[in-house]
Amino acid sequence: MAMLNFGGTEEKVVTREEFPLDKAREVLKDEVIAVIGYGVQGPGQSMNLRDNGFNVIVGQRKGGASWEKAVKDGWVPGETLFPIEEAADRGTIIQYLLSDAAQIEVWPRIKPYLTKGKALYFSHGFGITYNERTKIIAPEEVDVILVAPKGSGTSLRRLFKAGRGLNSSYAIAQDATGRAYERVIALGIGVGSGYLFETDFQREVYSDLTGERGTLMGAIQGIFEAQYDVLRANGHTPSEAFNETVEELTQSLMPLVAENGMDWMYANCSTTAQRGALDWKDKFRDAVKPVFEDLYESVASGEEAQRSIDSNSQSNYRVKLEEELRELNESEMWQAGRTVRGLRPENAE
Repeated sequence: MAMLNFGGTEEKVVTREEFPLDKAREVLKDEVIAVIGYGVQGPGQSMNLRDNGFNVIVGQRKGGASWEKAVKDGWVPGETLFPIEEAADRGTIIQYLLSDAAQIEVWPRIKPYLTKGKALYFSHGFGITYNERTKIIAPEEVDVILVAPKGSGTSLRRLFKAGRGLNSSYAIAQDATGRAYERVIALGIGVGSGYLFETDFQREVYSDLTGERGTLMGAIQGIFEAQYDVLRANGHTPSEAFNETVEELTQSLMPLVAENGMDWMYANCSTTAQRGALDWKDKFRDAVKPVFEDLYESVASGEEAQRSIDSNSQSNYRVKLEEELRELNESEMWQAGRTVRGLRPENAE
């Protein structure tokens, strides 16, 4: 384990160099990793583990769309693909990768198979942190661990196939066996993490819910809409408004930020752009910081968790969600986006 210093704050991190894949395989050589759920994280994590040489099985509701997807991905019914309870029974490490709402629903069926010495693995701190609401309370004789890749399962798989990694956080909520640390790090390396940084279940879910509702998804869509609407209201065409709002950001500037940071991106833009960005960044920060403070308080109080539980448990949740996503998809801005993406050189005929 290495200690990295970030402006005076030290963090524990684990890299592939200090915990190589061969070591991870050795740690888990006698384990059966049962991946429960084949939705967002399940496919990427399970296939990466399989390709890295670990003993992996998948548990999923038989006959559903996710079961059929698992079959297409090479999981064999009766050999590496099983109904949820059978997979949980066979596994020594149970990777609980169902959605937060599904975790609550399925928990009574999983808990009986959490026998002494097993490990219960999460990729989100939701179920354990808000256990008064979720009722997910692990038996005392099992390890409770977390590896949370900082991105979607699709990105995790894509980067793995490209020979790269997606950074992940790791946490230990319960070490019943004395092996929780080596288990969680081996699993983190096995699923394809670039490096692993230490957290705990509460910090993971607080930062994750804030990020999803903030700069990763909620805030960025709100900012897109605001700028696009102002440009359109002032006579700019859909193409011009979309290119200046989304296309240039995602295709040109964010790759520069990812490469070397915001200062480097600024340095590779015009002096006019630099001056304007530096002059206006503080105004935007001061305008939105109160919103982020409200958001974090909502997360920390459990209000966001309860809203998610209540919403996702409604019988017509999927119908409502699909309607909201359809409205987003059919908005002028994202219709313009489809046209613009189709005109990119790699997509043009």
